[in-house]
Amino acid sequence: MKKRILIVQGHPSREPSHLGHALAAAYREGAVAGGHEVRQADVALLEFPLLREAADWAKGPTPAALQTAQADIGWADHLVVIYPLWTGMVPAVTKAFFEQVARPGFAFKPRPNGKGLAPLWTGKSARVVVTLGMPALFYRIVHGAIGVRAFNRDLLGMVGIKPARTTYIGSVGSKTFDGKRWLECMRALGRDGA
Repeated sequence: MKKRILIVQGHPSREPSHLGHALAAAYREGAVAGGHEVRQADVALLEFPLLREAADWAKGPTPAALQTAQADIGWADHLVVIYPLWTGMVPAVTKAFFEQVARPGFAFKPRPNGKGLAPLWTGKSARVVVTLGMPALFYRIVHGAIGVRAFNRDLLGMVGIKPARTTYIGSVGSKTFDGKRWLECMRALGRDGA
């Protein structure tokens, strides 16, 4: 089944030499080869303010620089979010991006009975690709992958994205790291729209 895919390149650096940029390019290449429609949002290239007040998030306007990203999220069937693990979690600018776009009325709304929130991004799936300097298994077992699990559950899950699958790419920068293997893995995931 052909999908509409949005790649959110969440590496905070504008320098295109980072692994995350290569992973996004490989995924996009595979997705296009698989016949999927693809759009991309590069978080590092977007200028937007941080949210500092709950009222700004709940009632303020979405910054102009993020309105296209919101439209692309609305358009997409599948989100691919790629970011490096920084201090055990998603980088601050990537989190700020999602705080800005996942607003009331767009990502969720109050339930008619007044109890809780109804997600508005239902029918979408996600692939979260996380790069780590440490071994992935170590992060998952010793640290419990808390930061990544919180992003998947508390953000993606809250707005209705199911399933949200995670690919951990560990030991980046080590002598034994096989970047070519991971680029091919991203191409294969892209071809499958997974």
